[in-house]
Amino acid sequence: MSAPQPPVLVTRRLAPGVLERLTAQYAATSHDGDRAMDRAALLAAAPGRRAVLTTLDDRVDAEFLDAAGPQLQIVANHAVGYHNIDLAACAARGVHVTHTPGVLTTATADMAWALLLAATRRLGEGERLLRSGTPWTWGPNFLLGLELAGTPLGVLGMGRIGQAVARRARAFDMPVSYHNRRPLPTEEAEGADWKPLEELLATSTVLVVTAPFTAETRHLLDARRLALLPHGAVVVSMTAGVVDEEALAAALESGALFAAAVDNFEHEPAVPAALLAQERAVLAPHLGSATVRTRQAMGGLAVDNVLAVLGGGRPLTPVRR
Repeated sequence: MSAPQPPVLVTRRLAPGVLERLTAQYAATSHDGDRAMDRAALLAAAPGRRAVLTTLDDRVDAEFLDAAGPQLQIVANHAVGYHNIDLAACAARGVHVTHTPGVLTTATADMAWALLLAATRRLGEGERLLRSGTPWTWGPNFLLGLELAGTPLGVLGMGRIGQAVARRARAFDMPVSYHNRRPLPTEEAEGADWKPLEELLATSTVLVVTAPFTAETRHLLDARRLALLPHGAVVVSMTAGVVDEEALAAALESGALFAAAVDNFEHEPAVPAALLAQERAVLAPHLGSATVRTRQAMGGLAVDNVLAVLGGGRPLTPVRR
């Protein structure tokens, strides 16, 4: 008879020091790699677990939950998003689902501004030119970008990250507007004005997208809505799937957009060839939360949720349906 599985499965290598906090109290199996477990391996590792610490690449659905068994108590997602998890299936089985909101706000907002600056000042093009050895010389019209002072900034999705993006805009003297399903209380709006979606698009020379990816927001910014932006606008996308990536590439190709930046792709690790072909596209491999401090905080919060539930308590940051 085979030995029982350790009670906890960790599907991805965690930041230094995080796993040790978990294994000080519970035995755990940790996938020793930086890439996601393939589906067969994930299902094979699931049976008998009381807790699973997942990432966005791990699909948690009825098949996975049935493979894990009725003793499973918690799925702790190492992310603020949770589109990889079937919440209804978990609720039907009494399985808690948690995520890691709040702790990645600062790093992700900083990354949004890094991408915004890179796109508006054409830093990617400049670096590629230098690295390629292409001859160049300074000139009055060489790689001209956009200045931000006084430029209208729109934020699509004014949650924690969107609010942090808006706060940073003050240093650049940018008027800020935003769209959520409903206006925020004044004290949470960071001085930004709420606008209906289509009005926001029509008045935003720079648009930062931080809205969560859901069935309702998938391809919310399609070709029709992207065409509402002012000619020569810049789009910065921090959330996979909200912007139609093919439509974004087409808007860059036509010259309707000055530039775009994307940190999170709908079918990672795949990136559309049409986007890769655009010189004015700044593309990053999902680096929004990629700082040592933030990844340790995300892993630590996921572990804290596991420890709370396995200890008989309530999860600290449950996903609210």
